[in-house]
Amino acid sequence: MEFEIEARMFRAIAAVLLFATPASALEIEFRSYYDLSRPASLEYDPTFCGLWIANEGQEVVLVTLDGLELRRFGSDLSRIKAIAISGDHLLLGDGFGRFQRVSKDGEPLGEPFRILPQLADTEGIAVLEDGTIVMVEDDPAQVIWVSAEGKMIRNLDGHTLDPMMTEPQGIAIAPDSGNLLIVDDWEGTNSLFELSPEGALIEVTSLIEFGTDPEGIALRPATSSLFVAFDQGAGIAAFDVPEMEKDRTDTGSDCMMF
Repeated sequence: MEFEIEARMFRAIAAVLLFATPASALEIEFRSYYDLSRPASLEYDPTFCGLWIANEGQEVVLVTLDGLELRRFGSDLSRIKAIAISGDHLLLGDGFGRFQRVSKDGEPLGEPFRILPQLADTEGIAVLEDGTIVMVEDDPAQVIWVSAEGKMIRNLDGHTLDPMMTEPQGIAIAPDSGNLLIVDDWEGTNSLFELSPEGALIEVTSLIEFGTDPEGIALRPATSSLFVAFDQGAGIAAFDVPEMEKDRTDTGSDCMMF
């Protein structure tokens, strides 16, 4: 136990030193924080001005941006590890390679299915406008692009990046640039990686100042807001991202906060 604690402290100190240069990091400004049990995957929904949350249990939860629960329902999966909006419905993943599409009222839109046979540890998913699914796998650490027809487009090994991304968990897509924002958890660098749409590394931002073990990430483009779910401490932190262009097409419900 003593060795494990010392190892964690060493990783934290090393990460702070590694990402201390402001020029190499995305500028984020901390705004607020609220408690929420085991948030594992996030997706912002402009229709409700809220966050869909998967917490590795059997249900997904929709909450307002300040944590008020709006909806809760399950699926035919044994657990729900990853969540993304796909068109007018939700795409759920169990983290074991199985997925299911459900309506935002929780109605199944088909049986659970597999996208690729080799998927076994999917931690986060995002869906592009053309139906392309971008997902992150924890073991082995990789980012995978899959077409709407279910064919692999490309595969990025996180260990080939410098610094390495070894424990990717959650993913969001910046609408202004198409860049990928991926959180790497405590066993990795406890950081936010920004990649180009094709997977080239742009910058890395340490999140140790704000929390440990980031698991999920979501964007609200209308206000250039970023939300990160932290497993240790069980909460969600909200940030401003000044350099992200605001998306004026977000015309959903007005938010009470943020």
